[in-house]
Amino acid sequence: MRVCVIGTGYVGLVTGVCLSHIGHEVICIDNNEEKVKLMQSGQSPIYEPGLSELMQSSAASGKLTFSTDLAKGVQHGEILFIAVGTPPLPTGESDTRYVEAVAKGIGNNLSSDYKVIVNKSTVPIGSGDWVRMIVLDGASEGSDSTPDISFDVVSNPEFLREGSAVFDTFNPDRIVLGGNSDKALAMMSELYQPIVKRECAEDKSLPPVPLVLTDLSSAEMIKYAANSFLATKISFINEVANICDRVGADVVQVAKGIGLDSRIGSKFLSAGIGWGGSCFPKDVSALVHTADDYGYNAELLKAAVSVNRHQRSIALEKLQTELKILKGKTVGLLGLTFKPDTDDMRDAPAITLIEELNRLGARVKAYDPILSQSGSSHGLSGVMIEADAEMLADDCDAMVLVTDWQEFLKLDFQKMHQLMTNPLIIDGRNFLDRSNLESLGFRYIGIGH
Repeated sequence: MRVCVIGTGYVGLVTGVCLSHIGHEVICIDNNEEKVKLMQSGQSPIYEPGLSELMQSSAASGKLTFSTDLAKGVQHGEILFIAVGTPPLPTGESDTRYVEAVAKGIGNNLSSDYKVIVNKSTVPIGSGDWVRMIVLDGASEGSDSTPDISFDVVSNPEFLREGSAVFDTFNPDRIVLGGNSDKALAMMSELYQPIVKRECAEDKSLPPVPLVLTDLSSAEMIKYAANSFLATKISFINEVANICDRVGADVVQVAKGIGLDSRIGSKFLSAGIGWGGSCFPKDVSALVHTADDYGYNAELLKAAVSVNRHQRSIALEKLQTELKILKGKTVGLLGLTFKPDTDDMRDAPAITLIEELNRLGARVKAYDPILSQSGSSHGLSGVMIEADAEMLADDCDAMVLVTDWQEFLKLDFQKMHQLMTNPLIIDGRNFLDRSNLESLGFRYIGIGH
């Protein structure tokens, strides 16, 4: 099938590359000329495991192209994905101006050929009908009569994890399609058949991927409800961890014990310094804002946000307990990104830690496997980015593990112990080998652990 993906952020680029890999003819559109030139040269603008290799092979086969020409993309695609950003506004609601601009641009360039317009961006509930209205407005511009166009709008929310986005695309738990047109839903079902049939899955013996066919509003709600539930689950185990710290229990063992309950499950029960990134904060806030709009006080979701906000101060509290006055102390951060296997710093807990440590007069250093390679400050202030973990350890009064990168398990902690002024480690993800670190002479402190 012929596909156009508008927007080449994490979701758009991964979607376009993966759809081209399973045989569709895909053109990715972006209004950033430098970014498009970079992708045309075979380089990915984002770090995502496996993405660059698939992008290069699909481009070489002619299945994947990149352009700034929206009209060309609309003309090419039978299916048009809107995959632009919807960042949060100060009020908590989503900023949909980019979706609106793209929808109007699609309308400007529609012909009589039937199109399926797909909301891949995370948009407010009810946006399907709104996008249809904007497309029609765009199609009517400059015309005195009703334009001869034919299209339907479908909601197809994404459930990708940054750092695992390619794997998740080919191995989804489900594919959600919301719409009011049988024709549009049938075309979308056909588009995803290679994925539904597990043709690209690592384990091809698995049963077909479930297709959830529903209405527009329910599909949009599924996205918000899923992310809000996961965020709440993390905040719950973090609250349990804080109680564990006070009563002498071990949250790692508690999480194992409750996670074996099939009604609960073990995923998203890792206590730490809280969630961040582009999805959880934005989606929970947007759902709370929607509830407020309709006169409902979403107390549980507001509590999940409050617990997460407080959780970022836990590492600081532990540093103050151990070091007392932080002014004049040197603190090293192991990891900066909000999660491993990504270069994304959006709403990362590290940002809060850096700001608060600076406010308290500490000197802050950091090492991150991806961000340290570029040699830039990545827009961060008040932190010295070190080239490796040993340089980070040198002269530190304490280190805080912020991001659970797998390579941190293999660091030379014996040498790092020798370089530190005070061998204290705050493990913000309960990730490191406590017994090994303590045998080397470290003072190890986890979260509820």
